[in-house]
Amino acid sequence: MSLAPAPLPFLLPRRAAGLVPVLPLVALPALLALPLTYDGAGPADVVSGLVVVYCVIRLLRERRRPLSPTAAVVLGLPVVGLALAAMGASSPEAGFTGLGRYLQVFVLVPAAVLILVRDRTDFRVLAWSFVGLALWQGAVGVHQYVTGTGASYQGEGVRAVGTFGAHDVMGMATAVSLGLVCAVGIALGRAAVWQRVTAAGCAVALLLPLALSFSRGAWIATALTCAVQLVLAGPRRALKVALAVAAAGVVLTGGFGIGTAQLQERIDSIAQVGDAPDQSVVDRYTLWASAAGMWREQPLTGVGLKGFPEYRDGHATLALSSGSEIAGAGTEYRKQALLSPHNMYLLVLSEQGLIGLLTLVGGWLALLVGGARRLLRVRFRGPARGGGPEAGRGPGLDCGLVACGLLLWLLTDFVYGDIGGPTTMLIALSLGLAAWWALAGGEREDAVPRCTVAEQVEGAAAR
Repeated sequence: MSLAPAPLPFLLPRRAAGLVPVLPLVALPALLALPLTYDGAGPADVVSGLVVVYCVIRLLRERRRPLSPTAAVVLGLPVVGLALAAMGASSPEAGFTGLGRYLQVFVLVPAAVLILVRDRTDFRVLAWSFVGLALWQGAVGVHQYVTGTGASYQGEGVRAVGTFGAHDVMGMATAVSLGLVCAVGIALGRAAVWQRVTAAGCAVALLLPLALSFSRGAWIATALTCAVQLVLAGPRRALKVALAVAAAGVVLTGGFGIGTAQLQERIDSIAQVGDAPDQSVVDRYTLWASAAGMWREQPLTGVGLKGFPEYRDGHATLALSSGSEIAGAGTEYRKQALLSPHNMYLLVLSEQGLIGLLTLVGGWLALLVGGARRLLRVRFRGPARGGGPEAGRGPGLDCGLVACGLLLWLLTDFVYGDIGGPTTMLIALSLGLAAWWALAGGEREDAVPRCTVAEQVEGAAAR
């Protein structure tokens, strides 16, 4: 029997096979790149259920405990408030569908990420899938702005919405923002040079579609998150990146005159939310007041899951409009009902009460504190052996910046929005990545060794 090593083309796929467990998660952002029909659950929602089943099968075959006790408590904490709110729903159907949606987004999918992401390589693969989706949606959005085929904004079809359409004007903004946060985290970390350079280029490229989304909430959340990432990465890097971003902004808006007047007006409106708010801001304030009124009636358990639309009119003032106007991007003009308060905290407070808010937000804060502590330990870790480029920064800095950045973005954006639409699956994946870093990032950062080509050659020769 010959002991000659097998040809490399037959060995490399075996190395790539090490990524198989994380590929079902990568499929979720990939499915969000497809055009949507808004007829029931989308492809990503269906596949997310299959991913959960896949996790259960793997756990049964491997006969191992799915989660650590700490992870089980943090991720399972929201179940208490959800169960109480489901029992108080106006109908069994509303309670069942609401419970299933919340469990999917805040418990099951994050737990699946925690189980399937085994090490930093898997983490980076999933983070890059966020960036890839953002680039695709951003490219579609820029094309919509240039050709005037986007969603209607001030009577013109210039609002970039990607493949999400005018039904979900926040979809592209969410996808691009999360992709930009991932790109900034990778660029500021200690991954391979080509990854950092590529990520930096992607982050700069995503600034344009984010601006053309005309989403004030996404702008604020992204600016705050990236600023925190820069500070955590070090002052010198923060200064360099800030100068690069400023230069890119000057070139895009000043040199090419892209959306200058409309962007300036939209930016100015951020400071006018108290003095002279537009109708969208008035509607949001009215919906917030309506949610607060529901909570005052049922302070502990709320009005029940899916109960906000039913109780909205009983607590809203006459300032609330009949709905938001949508048109463009392949959609005919129509009114879209306002069925949520556009504030995740108030939505939970009105439908689940204090118990639901404390259990859900308490889990998020636990992830933020745990992730920030681990990130700071990695950031200020002592010099690496023999010095070198990683001295003063431990391995996995990019993963920590991405995970904490995603969670911080969500917590900030939840002040201006809530769950709903296809990009809700990105929220679930983001929470899963944050949970992996906070709860398992140190224990499993090298849990699954990756075989090198040389090792595969040696193994093939031995056989």
